[in-house]
Amino acid sequence: MKRTTFVAAAALLLGVATAGQAQAESAPGCGPVTQIGRTAHVGDHGQQWASVKQFKGCGKNWAYVYTWSDVHNGGAPYTPKLISIEQWAHKDATEPYGHPGLEKGRYRQQELWSRGTNTLNDCTSAYVEWYSGAMTYRVRTDIRC
Repeated sequence: MKRTTFVAAAALLLGVATAGQAQAESAPGCGPVTQIGRTAHVGDHGQQWASVKQFKGCGKNWAYVYTWSDVHNGGAPYTPKLISIEQWAHKDATEPYGHPGLEKGRYRQQELWSRGTNTLNDCTSAYVEWYSGAMTYRVRTDIRC
C-alpha cells in the first residue's frame, strides 16, 4: 500500500514538473489560441532549453518561444533574439520567402510571441533565433499548409 502511494505521488509530481514547461494559452491581444503543427525544441547534445510553437487564433498565425523555467530560474545567460512566422511557397520548398510578424527579444526574456500575421491561407512555420551566450540556435517548427 505504501509503495503504491509513493508511486502515485511521484507520478503526480513528475506530471506537474513536466506539464509546466510550456503552457502557452493566450496570444497578446487575442486570447485563447490553438497550436498547429508539432512543437520544436531549442537544444543541443540531448538537452533542451526552450519550446517553439505555432498557433492560430483571432484569424491570425502566431509564433511563440518559451524558455523552460529550470533554465530561466537557473540564471543561464540566453536571449530569444527574434521570432517570426515563416512563409513558404509549398510544403517541400527549400527556403521561406517571408518572415512576417517579426519580434525581437530581450536578454533572459522567458516568453516571446511574434506579432499576429494574416497568413492562415499560406504554408507557414514558426521560427526562432535563440542565443545561449555562446551560440545562436536557429529552430523552426514543421511547415503547415
